Amino acid sequence: MKFLLLTAACLALFLQACNHPPNKKQILAPAPKPDTATTTTTAVVQPDSSISIAAVGDMMLGTSYPNNYTLPPDSAKNSFNVIANELRNADVTFGNLEGSLLDGGTPAHYKLHQRSKAYLFRMPTAYAGVFKNAGFNLLSLANNHIGDFGDTGRMSTTHVLDSIGINYGGLLSHPSTVFERNGVKYGFCAFAPNANTLPILDLKNAARIISQLKQQCDILIVSFHGGGEGVACEHIPFAMESFISEKRGDVNAFAHNAIDAGADIILGNGPHVSRAMEVYKNRLIAYSLGNFCTYKSVSVAGVCGLAPLLKVKLNKKGEFLNGRIISLRQAHDKGLELDSLNRAAIRIRELTEADFPNAGLLISDTGEISLNPAIQSENL
Repeated sequence: MKFLLLTAACLALFLQACNHPPNKKQILAPAPKPDTATTTTTAVVQPDSSISIAAVGDMMLGTSYPNNYTLPPDSAKNSFNVIANELRNADVTFGNLEGSLLDGGTPAHYKLHQRSKAYLFRMPTAYAGVFKNAGFNLLSLANNHIGDFGDTGRMSTTHVLDSIGINYGGLLSHPSTVFERNGVKYGFCAFAPNANTLPILDLKNAARIISQLKQQCDILIVSFHGGGEGVACEHIPFAMESFISEKRGDVNAFAHNAIDAGADIILGNGPHVSRAMEVYKNRLIAYSLGNFCTYKSVSVAGVCGLAPLLKVKLNKKGEFLNGRIISLRQAHDKGLELDSLNRAAIRIRELTEADFPNAGLLISDTGEISLNPAIQSENL
């Protein structure tokens, strides 16, 4: 009897299953995903194969000597507004600080006899924050105005830059620096023909400093303040240059010597006009980036008012990949303005074609810089 009842029950279950088959969607549904908190694997993200450097020439945001007449009315706060986004969008943003950061103080005795009061540059220490906010994280102090207020001016400048985290070099007391950005270790040193700066005229010593510094970093940036000054000095003479009887270096010999010793990019300043560019051993040399932001006391007439911003891409070996010249102009009453006619880029192209016909570079009307494959192999 029990056997018959069990058989009947099994039959009833079978008939029920036939009348109500399982939902097809349930059959095809994927298996539940595993717990992502414990089993997720992260894809390996390859680091950017290039680094970016933004560079400009001379910067002097007014001088408080002999009075505040030559200081900007906005305390320089808006000096870089028109181009700040481009300045900040780089791994390293560089410029030449043409003068000291100092509140008060008297000029160095010898400077009073050398120059008129209009050419003694002393920026208030608060202006350091303007450079910081604009994106500058590397400055050269190797120039003829860092000593306008003697040791007091130099010490104040280095103290202020240290306090806000801006890297610098070029003084005998602080010749170089090594710093890290986004996993890349950079070295920097700068040279000039002036007292208390690394000497641009001693090529053997420069090579020794550069070679030793290269051993401490991945990418080595070298700057110089050299060459003649003024509108008559746009072209490179490939010889020793002078200004007011002061030897200012053979900048071509210096730059090649620096790259031979281990420099990866050369950024020149000093002539107050732009100069040519060259690729040597796959490394970029910008012989002068002219003036960039120089309030009142530096002439911005004609070509002196061209204000290029150089943006460069290098590979992790320091070799030049490509770049761009963003053209600006400056006037004493308006400050920096973007130049839709791209005059700075076009002028640098003209100078490059004239001074270095085999420079290995192509510069477009809009400032794009690329390697010329037809002749770049000659520069290896």
